[in-house]
Amino acid sequence: MLDVALLLISLGVILIGAEGFTNGVEWLGRKLHLTEGAVGSILAAVGTALPETMIPIIAIIFGGGHAGEEIGIGAILGAPFMLSTLAFFITGVAVIAYRKRRPAYPKMNLDTGTMGRDLGFFLAVYTVAVLASFLGAHIWKQLVAVGLVIAYAIYAYLTVTNGHTLEEGDELNALYLARRASDPGLGLILVQVVLALGIIVGGARLFVNGVEDLARVLGIPAFVLALIIAPIATELPEKFNSIIWVGRGKDTLALGNITGAMVFQSSMIPALGITMTSWELTQGALISAILAIISAGLVFIQISRHRYLTPYTLVSGGAFYGIFVILIFSGFIR
Repeated sequence: MLDVALLLISLGVILIGAEGFTNGVEWLGRKLHLTEGAVGSILAAVGTALPETMIPIIAIIFGGGHAGEEIGIGAILGAPFMLSTLAFFITGVAVIAYRKRRPAYPKMNLDTGTMGRDLGFFLAVYTVAVLASFLGAHIWKQLVAVGLVIAYAIYAYLTVTNGHTLEEGDELNALYLARRASDPGLGLILVQVVLALGIIVGGARLFVNGVEDLARVLGIPAFVLALIIAPIATELPEKFNSIIWVGRGKDTLALGNITGAMVFQSSMIPALGITMTSWELTQGALISAILAIISAGLVFIQISRHRYLTPYTLVSGGAFYGIFVILIFSGFIR
């Protein structure tokens, strides 16, 4: 019972942190005159991706030997998989839940140009990162790593310089640390963003600890915890931020928070993994990568062909996550 209470408390902590973070980054975007896509795809995406980004870094540097490499590589490929399947699914469900607030439902209020760019970059760089594992000489893998970093730099530049800014007709809620200020200072905005991010990280750690304790009590196998439960916990910050934005009709921010993290974690983090490991992918890692590419590809196809997106395409991402879970429990993935 105590373990369940800890999980509920940690979820509440993450939700509070996510609310403060989304409020802070919206004000930061306005203060810096950034585009809506830049706020969602760069600031929010990279910021909330930090908790799970640290897992492969720590595993590779401090894990030691082959085991550390396997954990690190698995964590690197696990994040894009969770984002392009489970995060898409939950965001789609949130849109359906808020459908009565949406006059254009089922079409989402989305900047399809921003989303198309995000998903296009993800599909390209992630596919290259996965294919790099089949290269023989490590020097070729190193060149791929350099290319991935350059690709993310180009993506960040295009995202920051294209789209409309948050100043153009967007009403923002008052900054929580300055409720009476109509134009809060940059320093106070940064304090709230950093503080909220710390709350998110702390809540995520509490959640992981609670899940681990509950798994031991229930006798859940360790591999299930590692491959299914723990990744869900580390992805919770993105999901909560996106749900908050969906509820406010800010779908570009909501999805950009996810797709921006997908680009970051399929380029910069694999570049680190390629540089610091042998970058040899296991069967399970390759399957997760293929499922992630298919799931993201379906969303990209709808945006590219029809210039709009419906939540039902996002919800289909849950099926690909389910396939992976079934393959694990069937013993096909070990």
